[in-house]
Parts: sequence; structure tokens; C-alpha cells
Amino acid sequence: MDVGFIGLGLMGRPMALHLEKAGHTLHLWARRAESLAPFSATNAKTWSSPAEVAKHAAVVITMVADAPDVEAVCLGENGIIAGGGKGLIVVDMSTINPNAARVIGQRLAEKGIEFVDAPVSGGETGAINAALTVMVGGTQAAFDQVKPLLEKLGKSVTLIGDSGAGQVAKACNQILTGVGVLAVAEAFNFAAKSGVDPAKVREALLGGFAYSKILENHGQRMLDRNFKPGFKAWMHQKDLRIVMEEAHRLGLMLPSAAATAQIFNAIVGSGMGENDSISALMLLEKMSTAE
Repeated sequence: MDVGFIGLGLMGRPMALHLEKAGHTLHLWARRAESLAPFSATNAKTWSSPAEVAKHAAVVITMVADAPDVEAVCLGENGIIAGGGKGLIVVDMSTINPNAARVIGQRLAEKGIEFVDAPVSGGETGAINAALTVMVGGTQAAFDQVKPLLEKLGKSVTLIGDSGAGQVAKACNQILTGVGVLAVAEAFNFAAKSGVDPAKVREALLGGFAYSKILENHGQRMLDRNFKPGFKAWMHQKDLRIVMEEAHRLGLMLPSAAATAQIFNAIVGSGMGENDSISALMLLEKMSTAE
């Protein structure tokens, strides 16, 4: 299949390479030429704009930072809408506001282009290992067409509901993971401040009801002081902003998410935005003077 891919960053690059290895013909566009370097030895074709990508692909996947980027790629002067037509499916795997996803989908539909929102969870490691969790919003027909592609990228691919539903599920994921990371960081900081080895505390908690993937995986990285980004703190800040925007629109009280969003604001404001989201531990240590 001719597959367009736009957004060849930390996660998009390995995702696109999986599709190329699966035998699909890739059509690429990137803002930065260096993003295309890993594809120089492949059969991938590069184009001068998203519109050109759309002209040559049956499905175009986008994996960019935020809603304005998706809007520019899809609806801009040289965007997908300018080159695509009836029968094209756009799969946006970025994490954006659910309402923005619906609006973009409506605009593309005016030209006969189907839009599917399919944000992911799993970070860079999940992208590299093709082990992402994919949450999909769109029609059943469109989902059935793109599911084989998505299964090359993830171990779990679920149709959540109509347009925007995938983004709602991702927002729920970011509430849980954000609060979870902060909870583990707080527990470790509390243990250390109390004169107890956090590693021993983690070992005990892994055998009880406090067990979680965050405690197991991110907890070990906190103990190792490994803050190399698998998922950058500024991106989690952005995702929690989306959560709070939607909560405001819907008139919802989300106290744990709101507090966690403030912590991530502080992480980024402290100059740690390019670190992994587990930098919450470093912020708490600074705030409590723990060594």
C-alpha cells in the first residue's frame, strides 16, 4: 500500500520504519531534512509538501506535536486537503484536543477525505518495539481499512467510538499516567526523606495492590536517575493542558489531574521540559530539599 507519513520525530521515525519493513511504499514529508536521513537507504519517496504526499498515498499518517501542527499539515495552503480527494484516509496519531480532531475531520470530509484520530500510548520504547497502544476514533469502515496498518505499530488497537473518541481515551490515559508518575515520585521522595531506601520500598510494593507498570518501569528509572526522555515532560504538560481545557469546556472537576498539571507546569518552568516526565521526582526533591 502507498502510505504517507508526516512527522518523523522521536516516535514517528520508528513507526514509519516499521511500515516500510512491512512492505508498504512510504511517501514522506518533513520540515527538517535531517529527519529523512534514516530513510535514505529505503525505497521511501520524499515530497515537497503534505499536498504532494496526499496525491500519492491511499492513507496518510500524521504524528506531530499539537493541534496547530495537525491543522497546518491537514488544512494549510499546501496541506493534505489541497492534494487529497475522495477515498483518501488520514490517520492522525498525534495527541490533540478531541474537539480539534472533530473539526479537522469535518473540514476534510467536505472534500471526501476520511479522518481517523488514533493517538497512542507507549512512548519511544513502544514505538521502537511496535508495542504501542492505539486508541481510535472514527467510522467502523475507516477503522477496518486502517487496522492492518495500525497493527504493524501496536500490540493493542481499539476502536473507541466516533471522531474524537480516540483523543478522549488518550486524555484519560494521560490523566492516569500523569497522576501515576507523580504518585511514584512522591512515594520515593517520602521514603528517602524518612531515611528509608526507595528501592526496598519499591520491591515490597511491587508485590501488592500498589503494583503498576509505572511503579515497575518508571520507578526503576527513577532509582537509576535515568531522566533521558522516552516521553518528554513538556509533552505531558501539553497533554494535561488538553485535559484541563476539555474539563473547563465540559464543566468538570478533575482535582487530581489539575494538581498534576500544575506540577508539570513547574517541571517545565524549572528548565526540565526536555527531560522525561519522571523528572517530577527531581522537582519534588528540590521542593523538599531531599538529597
